[in-house]
Amino acid sequence: MRRAKLSDLDAIMRLERETFTDDAWPEDAMRREIESPHGYYLVAVDEPITASDAADEPGPALRGYAGLLAPSGSEQGDIQTIAVDPSSRGMGLGRGLMHALITAARRRHVTELFLEVRADNPIARALYDSLGFEQIGVRPRYYRGGVDAVLMRLVVKPAVARPADASGAAGGAGAAASGASGTSREGTR
Repeated sequence: MRRAKLSDLDAIMRLERETFTDDAWPEDAMRREIESPHGYYLVAVDEPITASDAADEPGPALRGYAGLLAPSGSEQGDIQTIAVDPSSRGMGLGRGLMHALITAARRRHVTELFLEVRADNPIARALYDSLGFEQIGVRPRYYRGGVDAVLMRLVVKPAVARPADASGAAGGAGAAASGASGTSREGTR
């Protein structure tokens, strides 16, 4: 995973159009999102590992992307989008992208994250539920085709750091990362 660049826009838009056929964003809107100082967009790519790999491949293959909108000084943020290539689904990539966005939101001092997900997308809804998002409302017929949007919110908990014990492991039974939650647009729209 790495920050999205404008040079990723063509690949992002290909996956955007494949994933959200009727509800795909226009290219200029995606460009503005990537360039915005209030946004944090990530791509998951298969980069060539060595110079010889780079010669064999036309470029990195986009496996997924995700975006966060979190204006400076605001305690609220929005998961704008997330999409994972069909060949990469079911491997935890959407969850990884979501965790990265939640971490970015936490660094920006966001205390609440919001998202919208299609009511007819049980896989994305299950992911969001598992990350701690709660349904807070419904927007009737929000998406094309008359599909409702389910509004969800996550209370972003502060990171908890604990000193390592003598063995170097994090101390205490509750030392696992706390508050790591997020969303994925693996079919959110």
